Amino acid sequence: MNVGTMWNAKDIPLFPAVGAAMLRFAPLTPLSMAGAHLVKTLIRRHPSLFSRLGEQADKVFLIDPTDLPFAFRLQPHLEAPTLEAVRREDAGLWDARIGGPLAALLGLVHGVYDGDALFFSRDLVIEGDTEAVLALRNAIDNEEIDLASEIAALFGPFEHVAATPARKVSSAVGHFFGVALTRENENHA
Repeated sequence: MNVGTMWNAKDIPLFPAVGAAMLRFAPLTPLSMAGAHLVKTLIRRHPSLFSRLGEQADKVFLIDPTDLPFAFRLQPHLEAPTLEAVRREDAGLWDARIGGPLAALLGLVHGVYDGDALFFSRDLVIEGDTEAVLALRNAIDNEEIDLASEIAALFGPFEHVAATPARKVSSAVGHFFGVALTRENENHA
């Protein structure tokens, strides 16, 4: 699906229920460790990402893929940002919650889906501090983050070796499942 393409709720795929059920009992520590490493990499590669948030950087965001049995707690503090996987019942206090199917959330990051359209179609739910959510959305949009590239960057000095396979695998898996796992644009052709 390309930017600007119209869609409706049935076009946004849900994470397979069998997979979600299997993840219900999976330990979240490895995912939290990967999240911590990803945030460090994001800050190194996109130093203005969280500084663009201004006073909103002190907020706690609950990123809630509703078709998964856990959520992500993002604290974009400039000095020590964190991203950890949490069970919903253990999410604690948050200032803003962004909820929706995983595919919709990934599509937002990659510019495939329009956040306003997702909100008005009720595929995306925003709770709490909407000003903080808008600041986060604008910061992510301005940086044009591509998760496949960010994951390749986790390989450090082997990033360039990992980039092409990461992009190809992400693109193939994304097309198969109908999920935007990479940013499709002229820079990554």
